[in-house]
Amino acid sequence: MWADYTNHRNLITLDGTIRLHLLIRRCHLDTCPRYRIPFRPEAEGRIALPYHEFGIDVISLVGQLRYSQHRSIGEILQLLTQRSVTISHRTVRNLLDRYDELCTLTVSDPQRVGSILAPQGRVILALDGLQPDVGHEVLWVLRDCISGLILMARSLLSSTTDDLASLIGGVRDTIPVPITGVVSDGQTSIRAAVAKALPGVPHQLCQFHYLREAARPIYEADRHAKKELKKRVRGIRVIERQAEQLSGPERELIEGYCAAVRSALTDDGPAPLNSPGLQLHERLRQIAASLDRLEAKGRIVGSLKRLRRLLEKGLNETASSWPVIQEWYGWVRRVAHVLSNEDQANGKVVRRRLNAVLRRMRQEVREKQGSAKVLSHFLRVTGSYKPGLFHCYDGTGLPRTNNDLEQMFGSHRYHERRSNGRKKGGSGVIVRGSVRLVSSVATRLGWLEGETLVLRDQLQWKQLRKRLEQRMNSRCQQRRYRQDPQSYLTKLENIELQSTLPH
Repeated sequence: MWADYTNHRNLITLDGTIRLHLLIRRCHLDTCPRYRIPFRPEAEGRIALPYHEFGIDVISLVGQLRYSQHRSIGEILQLLTQRSVTISHRTVRNLLDRYDELCTLTVSDPQRVGSILAPQGRVILALDGLQPDVGHEVLWVLRDCISGLILMARSLLSSTTDDLASLIGGVRDTIPVPITGVVSDGQTSIRAAVAKALPGVPHQLCQFHYLREAARPIYEADRHAKKELKKRVRGIRVIERQAEQLSGPERELIEGYCAAVRSALTDDGPAPLNSPGLQLHERLRQIAASLDRLEAKGRIVGSLKRLRRLLEKGLNETASSWPVIQEWYGWVRRVAHVLSNEDQANGKVVRRRLNAVLRRMRQEVREKQGSAKVLSHFLRVTGSYKPGLFHCYDGTGLPRTNNDLEQMFGSHRYHERRSNGRKKGGSGVIVRGSVRLVSSVATRLGWLEGETLVLRDQLQWKQLRKRLEQRMNSRCQQRRYRQDPQSYLTKLENIELQSTLPH
């Protein structure tokens, strides 16, 4: 091609403002299909994106500050200004969006994915959805358990079997190695989608989700008993204020016991194996026993006597609740012990052990009517999950739980809270979650270094931006309706009237 003409372009980089001199080439042969189509130097793409005034080094720094150091947009603006980069608040946000897109294109590049997956020879697929708030779309993530690589992230309006099967089929058709196993929670649409897209592939159901769902009535009963106990152990602050008027060892003694009670009251634990109510009961019982020992020695002071009566009242009035809750949690821990499979038995043996525990649980339901409802729920959930609980013991390499993917979601939520101060996920997770989650994880794991952010396929980048802009426009329409519903509806009616007018 002929060196047809030159062009110039000013760029703002971390080293200052530079001016690029670009030699544009075009073919002058009129029979050529690329006749007079301009070709810009390839080296330009390593310095800046098309139609952008900031270099890729600035974009990379913005992403690193955001995801590695959890900086807010205002902090990034301040740090760039200190480096003599003149930029606005809105431009920082736009550059962060470009960083998310470049990271996603880099991570999902077929050549890169193939080079990572080919040595391991297979993929164990983890599947789960992230919903920032009730009623919003769900961001579905498909991740390889072996390499930790995110294979696809896509927001869906609905989570039907066909939609999820389409996602799984898309991953199956694009990766160069077979999918030999799947791990997920027990959602019905996920089970049906895996069976439809990957027939015959072992589908391990997350044992953590199973125990949490099966033990939910037990956990709720424990939480209710804890609430009743806490209601009866009130008045600690009065004792602490009285101690503030004292001095010496007596004050230290009273404040120490009050701190122990307050610590027990504020401690908690997640389901399914932790029982916060039983834990609170046990700790208050230990504190009360310690005060009894002091009283037996004649060393207890007036304020501690009042504290002891307070604890004794709470423990006595709720005493009838704890034996049955402790018995229920005993069943949960027996099942968890069987599934932990400490002796590395195969799936058939673990299934036989679990069936033995379930038989004794059914006998308990028949003998004790008070436990029928709670244990029947446990048995019903177990029957639903049982076909997918034992694939992990047969040498397939499947993990017992899907907690790695859940922890990745939790890490992303933690980053979002640190960087923007919001407790709940904002609209960015809904609109740009498919690229933001990928770039956040890739940056914090150090996958992107040097020139890896260079744009290699401009058409693919434009298609990605088009999909994201469509989602943004949909979100903007929802906001406009909330701001002025009547004007929004009137505008739609006018569109319909205009479409029916004669041309």
